[in-house]
Amino acid sequence: MNVSPPAADLLRTTLDGLLDGLPPKRAAAAVERLITHYRGTTPTDAPVLRDRADAVAYAAYRMPATFQAVRAALAAFARAVPDFTPAGHVDVGGGTGAATWAVAETWAGARPVTVLDWAESALALGREIAAAHPALAAVRWQRARIGTALALDPTDLVTVSYVLGELTDADRAAVVDAAAAAARAVVIVEPGTPDGYARIVAARDRLAGAGFRIAAPCPHGAACPIAPGGDWCHFAARVARSSLHRQVKGGSLPYEDEKYAYVAATRLSAAPAPARVVRHPQVRKGQVLLDLCEADGALRRRTVTKRHGDLYKAARDAAWGDPWPPRDGPA
Repeated sequence: MNVSPPAADLLRTTLDGLLDGLPPKRAAAAVERLITHYRGTTPTDAPVLRDRADAVAYAAYRMPATFQAVRAALAAFARAVPDFTPAGHVDVGGGTGAATWAVAETWAGARPVTVLDWAESALALGREIAAAHPALAAVRWQRARIGTALALDPTDLVTVSYVLGELTDADRAAVVDAAAAAARAVVIVEPGTPDGYARIVAARDRLAGAGFRIAAPCPHGAACPIAPGGDWCHFAARVARSSLHRQVKGGSLPYEDEKYAYVAATRLSAAPAPARVVRHPQVRKGQVLLDLCEADGALRRRTVTKRHGDLYKAARDAAWGDPWPPRDGPA
């Protein structure tokens, strides 16, 4: 659902308003502590966000980037399954609700939505933030343990974003299995790191084993052609940097690129992209080099030259993560 102002701008304005009451040094300190925790390798056994100040600081720092990454994954899924509009949505480990904003931006209309998280401070803040979005007024914010005990009611869409890295192996498997048992479509997003992509591959395998079709980003349902321990499949979403970002990270650029990995799968018919651009295209004089994951499950570099006419023009405009050949509109 497109809102005016656009959801990304509305979200940022709302978060900036919340930060007004939080001292900048307190916000920066909370973000740095939370980043250190989330980058660790020890799964959590208690909510990381301790209070409202933690929740506000981390939401202001991370929620816009999570929104953009999930929005990009959902857009790719929506193009692969164009007749699908979710009649219901469950956001597992949704925290302050970035994925619910992304779903509302992707598909028009109201729908029952439940956000599950174990941090009460995040849920309370998510409810407060969602009040700014007309499509999210009726979202249900529910505290739940995300792990082996998770049970989900049937729904059309389950999202799991930036959650699996916080869980043990057993809990990760249980969450993916619960999503597969409940939904007609599952979209999982993780950080675009080697470890994040390894978690996506494992989730992808479980979804395929449960009978799901892979809709995006892969143009095939075969095993991932990227060898473990080497390269990894990930993409980037551009995010406007806030003053809090600049304070924590330094630098002067007005934006940063959020690196993410994802899988979108469904029990419905799907038309994945014929191929997917998996690296930044290399534009050279009279030619463009495209690194593609193709429908037969192989990685190939294709060279598109001026002799290809309109395809060459499209290749010059192609971006990392786009389908190839291009479909109408952005990926």
